[in-house]
Amino acid sequence: MSVEESVSATPESAWFVSSYSSGAGGECVEVASRPGVTHVRDSKDKTGPVVSLTPVAWTEFVGFVARRIP
Repeated sequence: MSVEESVSATPESAWFVSSYSSGAGGECVEVASRPGVTHVRDSKDKTGPVVSLTPVAWTEFVGFVARRIP
């Protein structure tokens, strides 16, 4: 399965807004997890680009972000 197929096969109901998103129109992201991949997109641009990460890359990304949030 390619990343493109995985993203298109991800139902809209699978996406959820980050708990760090304020809802005030700032930097908001949505995440959808599928077996073997986590997709991340801009919540204000649902048809825009999607970053797809392996489980290891997702864990590293979350750890990186967590260390930078005051």
